Amino acid sequence: MPISVAVAGASGYAGGELLRLLAAHPEFEVNVVTAHQNAGQPLSAVHPHLRSLRDLVLQPTDPAILAEADVVFLALPHGASGAVTARLPEDVLVIDCGADHRLTDPAAWDAFYGGDYHGAWNYGLPELLLDGGATKQRENLVGATRIAVPGCNVTAITLGLAPGIAAGVIEPNDLVAVLAVGTSGAGKSLRADLLFSEQSGSAGAYAVGGVHRHTPEIVQNLQAAGGAGVTISFTPVLIPMSRGILATSTARLAPGVSATDVREAWEAAYAGETFVQLLPEGSFPRSGDTTGANTALIGLTVDENAGRVVVVSAIDNLVKGTAGAAIQSANLALGLPEATGLPQNGVAP
Repeated sequence: MPISVAVAGASGYAGGELLRLLAAHPEFEVNVVTAHQNAGQPLSAVHPHLRSLRDLVLQPTDPAILAEADVVFLALPHGASGAVTARLPEDVLVIDCGADHRLTDPAAWDAFYGGDYHGAWNYGLPELLLDGGATKQRENLVGATRIAVPGCNVTAITLGLAPGIAAGVIEPNDLVAVLAVGTSGAGKSLRADLLFSEQSGSAGAYAVGGVHRHTPEIVQNLQAAGGAGVTISFTPVLIPMSRGILATSTARLAPGVSATDVREAWEAAYAGETFVQLLPEGSFPRSGDTTGANTALIGLTVDENAGRVVVVSAIDNLVKGTAGAAIQSANLALGLPEATGLPQNGVAP
């Protein structure tokens, strides 16, 4: 018997990417898709590229409808998931791609999001190093029934910096990250500043000065990896591409640490990982190398003159940054092979 799946918020970019990946998953069968303004329309009206699912009709996002499935994926706006998840049965596997259940600190939620705090769930980043690298987060996902998927920017920065934090080869304070981000990260709602004529041929920073909502989540992850006194200056830059993130993160070298020590820390952290891959010395990824794939590609070097480690990480914000991470986590929760239904290979050109 296939595992029945419902996707809430199916008309958006994240919902559409979930459906694209789920349609090829050998163990899952999508039975229910829901939306708000688009309820009543055929799925093909909002996602004409999803031909194998064209007969599905978008229903209202009613917890009673969602609860008919074995697994529920939520791709709802931030602040909208909590009211839905509170009404879903405990025996249904629920995976939230929004922010409502990511943060463990209610004060951080209040400062960066506001509104009701709905509590923290198991965190859906399997490769996250914990306790100085002693374990990884995937161990906490096996058998879980409530999972919160990380933010896309968070994934790029965390995977880039956590090995150095865990191994103690970089200083946890004075971290700096600048990200080139595709416009799909802003969602599908119509906004004047996201029109083609506004974005084409231009790049612009946003949420500058430590105010981006993903900041406390990055700090939370790097503290979990073993960092004390973590501080980060994080600046996203919107560029005219549909999807992808290229994150350049830097950190001060810890005293007495060599370039060899640095590379060994990242090699040890990701040895044997399917979806997080450290590139050979001197190689650095492009965002397009991960388009359509659940991979995170990482390039690493040491700036000897500045005494800093430089990490360049690339992900597809809609796959490893959202939908792919959700399905990867679901596989672990259900006891399926972790990589089931998830592509390593990107799409080019």
